[in-house]
Amino acid sequence: MRCHATLALAASLVLGAPSLAAQTLTIGAAAPVTSVDPHFHNLGPNNALTMHIFDRLVERDARARPQPSLAVSWRALSDTEWEFKLRSDVSWHDGRSFTADDVVFTFARVPEVPNSPGGFQGFLRAITRVEVVDPHTIRLHTSVPHPLMPLDLASVSIIARHAAEGAGTEDFNSGRAAIGTGPYRLISYRLGDRVEMARNERWFGGAEPWERVSYRIISNDGARTAALLAGDVDLIEQVPTSDLARLRRDPRIVVTEVPSLRTVFLAPDYGRDGGSPLITDHAGNPLPANPLRDVRVRRALSMAINREALVERVMEGAATATAQWLPEGAFGYHPRVRPRAFDPEGARRLLAEAGYPEGFRITLSTPNDRWPNDSRIAQAVAQMWTRIGVRTQVEALPWTGFVPKRMRFEYAVQLGAWGSSTGEASNFLVNTVATRDRAKLTGANNNARFSSPAFDELVARGSTILDDERREAVWHEAVERYAEEEPLIQLIQYVNTWALRRGLTHEPRMDERTIAMGVRPAR
Repeated sequence: MRCHATLALAASLVLGAPSLAAQTLTIGAAAPVTSVDPHFHNLGPNNALTMHIFDRLVERDARARPQPSLAVSWRALSDTEWEFKLRSDVSWHDGRSFTADDVVFTFARVPEVPNSPGGFQGFLRAITRVEVVDPHTIRLHTSVPHPLMPLDLASVSIIARHAAEGAGTEDFNSGRAAIGTGPYRLISYRLGDRVEMARNERWFGGAEPWERVSYRIISNDGARTAALLAGDVDLIEQVPTSDLARLRRDPRIVVTEVPSLRTVFLAPDYGRDGGSPLITDHAGNPLPANPLRDVRVRRALSMAINREALVERVMEGAATATAQWLPEGAFGYHPRVRPRAFDPEGARRLLAEAGYPEGFRITLSTPNDRWPNDSRIAQAVAQMWTRIGVRTQVEALPWTGFVPKRMRFEYAVQLGAWGSSTGEASNFLVNTVATRDRAKLTGANNNARFSSPAFDELVARGSTILDDERREAVWHEAVERYAEEEPLIQLIQYVNTWALRRGLTHEPRMDERTIAMGVRPAR
């Protein structure tokens, strides 16, 4: 008993002290940061990390509401012209002054990043011309009204022309071009391991309490919890659902949570008209046509999924079943749209009606270390589909191996997730549902190769309506059509969770980003 008490006291002391003394905050991140280039990949871990190094004209708070950042104010001069007043007291990490020219350079670079697996060009799609009025005033011209301009610009990190002109993504990763205005400076970046940062004493928002921030990648759920309990890290994200109850009972630990803007869905590959080696009959022969392009098949697959079982058994309550892509209360959420009812017998009938009375075989691709319980969700769906005759094999890969295959469209259907960081319905529609169109800067993250003139028209129409009530009515129309046609099959909406050692405070964010700026020593 004495030995156990001694160990408990030691663990308590470990969790209680060292980081504050060293003024270092150590974060246990769940997924790898694939690049420090803030325009390379619109990916949650990348965006969270680059928030430390770079600023945006507009920032979003923990509830996704727009706040001044590099721009101190903005206003619509007309239906097609926005004016942004920029801060005049901002320096880059190397001491040079930030001006409107850096904004011009940034906006020109965003659509041109080579080999981007999914960029940020959709957030700039409405801008036809950037006018520099003076070094700290810009005017953005659009061809049609664009009421979402401030929200869109909250997703675009501003970079320095003098540091990044002619630079590639590898120059950001090495640190040479990673010169920002943000609260922390990049010290080192090691892919799949950690990112080290030091406080920017001249940050216009005021010096942060942490001299250093260590962003450690711990993709294994159990290892992340163990690192927190051992005192190796101060805070972890994506708390394993199996550990939530235990950590809530631990007096040394504080758990924070908030409804998530991230939704989980299944994305069929629409790019193939004919057969695929990943979709076959039960003898292993490729089917003559892609069954997932048939709405009856998608509805059958949706009806075969028991979403409440996913919430209760896989997510252990840390999610809600959904047929749309935003949580209740968000702008564009449709209160009357509910998930398709769980009906395996009805699903079999629909498959037969579509010409697949015996079902077929399919491979479901998923990461196994990116989102909470990602591969477990895929395995559960596979079992449900198999019960209606769609024999499903799961291909689970680490995120670093999953992304290249996704870029090459080497899947039949994949588990996907999207966090609408703007908290507004157009974000998902523009980036993941709208047709990939380089000229219109839409569909940058449309990994399903889905294309529908009807959805493209809704996106174009809704994005130009200044009146909030009328614009939300268009998003409701889009949600209704989406739930009926199910181009992507929605599954659940996450609840974001974090765990941190007592003695710290943390502000949970709906966009799930884990940032040092939201962590403070408790008073």
